[in-house]
Amino acid sequence: MADFSLTTLFVVPVGQTALPSSGSTQDLTAGQVGFFNQDYAPVATAALGAGSYFYVAQGRSNTYLQGSKRSDKISLVAQGPTATPTNRNVNNVSELYSVKGCATALNQITEVDGWNVQCGEVVTLTLRGHSSYIDTLYFNGFTRSVTVNAPCCDCGGDPCLDVDVPALIDQFIAKLEQQAPGNNPDNISFNSFYTFARSGNDAAAKLVITGKALTKYGQPCDVAADPFEFDKLRFHAFVYAGPATTADFIVADNCDIVAVATDVQQSSYPRGTSEEIAQLEKNYYSYQAGYLKSLLRMGGFNQNFESHVTPGIVYDTVTVRFNEFDKAAYQWGDYIMQDSTVIIAIPQGALSTAIIADLAAAFNITQYGSVCPTTTTTTTAAP
Repeated sequence: MADFSLTTLFVVPVGQTALPSSGSTQDLTAGQVGFFNQDYAPVATAALGAGSYFYVAQGRSNTYLQGSKRSDKISLVAQGPTATPTNRNVNNVSELYSVKGCATALNQITEVDGWNVQCGEVVTLTLRGHSSYIDTLYFNGFTRSVTVNAPCCDCGGDPCLDVDVPALIDQFIAKLEQQAPGNNPDNISFNSFYTFARSGNDAAAKLVITGKALTKYGQPCDVAADPFEFDKLRFHAFVYAGPATTADFIVADNCDIVAVATDVQQSSYPRGTSEEIAQLEKNYYSYQAGYLKSLLRMGGFNQNFESHVTPGIVYDTVTVRFNEFDKAAYQWGDYIMQDSTVIIAIPQGALSTAIIADLAAAFNITQYGSVCPTTTTTTTAAP
């Protein structure tokens, strides 16, 4: 059974620097987000557990036949007040966590070393790349191989000795960087997806393979068009004795593996970018729209859709997953109760830091993504 949760997204506008401290939900300006207690009075983040329950609410521009956008009842109290009826969930939250946004995506870096190759031996390197789009074209990833003859030993030398490793790596790089011939779409070059370099000048030298960032597909003007999708390249490298063959699958436990491929950096997705949050706005729009719940190509039919995302801004998110507050809703029947999720996307800055800090202090919120890399690579390779 699918794990479905009725999700409401609240995107805090860039111009909002504080939560409302007066008024009520009907006083919210368009886009303004706040927390409100059971009496619809504003409540500070650190005091969310003081009352029986609270709402997350956001003002709308279009209030025709609908009021402010509002979550269901959320209760974070550890022990309910003595007046709390027995038919209420004292704490109905099952998950509470935050994710720090990060616009930087890492590219995979793999180092190949530990070469066990003898002079003149035939050696093959296979790369198998995967991504969402690559795997729609190739059933087992984009798999290509290059084969080289290891350099010969010096005249009169022992042919059983290990090969000149830097020279062998340079041979591989020369072949890997060759442009695929012709215009056949299937003749894709390695350098479309990877860069190659040698690190070291002795027997411990490494072949450093770095994945490239994939082409970023633009967001169409049509709000109802195909959704935005992040993609990343991940790959495996295998080095084995003998020529390449299509008679069987090339796998990491091939009997004649002659070098060790180690992933020193995994590829990653960005987090909390404006493109991601804008897509979530469309994904969850219908759950909170009072009417005109579908997004259509003709803009005139989408007047109820409001976006509060600012392009180029990175957002931290707070996610709350919770059950129905009223226990009377849990009646025996041939169905399973559906829970709800609230996602609050906050532009990185003072307000985001304050809200997450207050939640961490008061409710021990789980925090993810505290480290955000400042560069897309962590390894440099020099010949």
